[in-house]
Parts: sequence; structure tokens; C-alpha cells
Amino acid sequence: MVEDGHSSTVGTRSWVLTTLTIQEIIMKQSIDQSQPRAVGDVSSISDTEFLEEYKKRFTISSGESIGSAKEAANHFRAFFSDASKKERFVICFLNGQHQVLSTEVLFEGSLTTSAVYPREVITRVIELGSAAIVVAHNHPSGLTTPSSSDRAVTKKLQTALASIDVDLLDHIILAGADYLSFADSRLM
Repeated sequence: MVEDGHSSTVGTRSWVLTTLTIQEIIMKQSIDQSQPRAVGDVSSISDTEFLEEYKKRFTISSGESIGSAKEAANHFRAFFSDASKKERFVICFLNGQHQVLSTEVLFEGSLTTSAVYPREVITRVIELGSAAIVVAHNHPSGLTTPSSSDRAVTKKLQTALASIDVDLLDHIILAGADYLSFADSRLM
């Protein structure tokens, strides 16, 4: 649950294991380190190696565009990899052509809440010269159902951003391997 003004993670090693082709990671690491490894032996692959491989495959680089809610959700997952016990609120800042400028964790909270302050979002939007944003937060509970606080903070951000001619394009909730897009669900 994200509380507007005063209250936001997912993606653990087990999620990455189900997302990536394990054999590809093992083979890549074997080649990189010139050490043969048995297929299926993931015990010696570090969390950092999994995260780096995930970032290479799914995060969208600066200057590239996000084409769908699914691409946005995959892009955001790397920012929640170590936050399975806390909610985080992450923002992808976009230019006028909706190309990625930067993606940053702006707020981090507790197991069930994260404070989100629109003035902090606006400050960063202005610093980066962003024309639009996509926001995401996680639900450590594993449920993508938006809370009333999630809906309220989305509305509050939309109103605040509209006052400076910046678009809030979507709010993504990540929960385990699932996600919910406010835009696709017509909640905004």
C-alpha cells in the first residue's frame, strides 16, 4: 500500500531464477570464468550475477522508449531485486518523446507502506527536465490489487504533475512475477 504524502518492492533471487533461462546464465558464467559447470548448478552463481544478467536483458537504457506496460514492469523489476521485505516507490523519468532519462528509487518504506511526497517527485522532474513519468511500487504481500492509498497517491501525483504540464503515464504495481498497470486497467 502506498500512502499519499506519508507511505512502497519485489523481485528476489527465486523470481530471477524463474524469469531467466538458468542454463544461459550458467553457460555464460562458465565461459566468462573458463570453468565448466554442470547445467542446473546455481549454487555458485551470486545474486549480483543474476541481477546484472537481468538488468542487461530487461532494463531500458537512457534514450530508449518504453513500449508497453509489460516492458515497463520488466524494466522496474531490477530496482526491486533486494527489496522483498520493504515497499519501494520507483520513478522512470521520460523526455518529450517518452524516452528514458533516468530511473530512480525515490521512496522506501516498511513491509506494508511507503511515504510518497509529490513535492519531491516534482523537484526531481524539474531537475531532470522530464516531460512525463511512469511510477512503480511493489507489494511484498504478493498481491497486485491496488489499495485505496495506491489510488489516492496516483490521483494526487496526476494533479500535481498536471499543474506543471508533466504527464503521469502509468502506475505499475509489482507483486512477485505479476504486475498491474493502472493505465491498462483504466484506473487513471
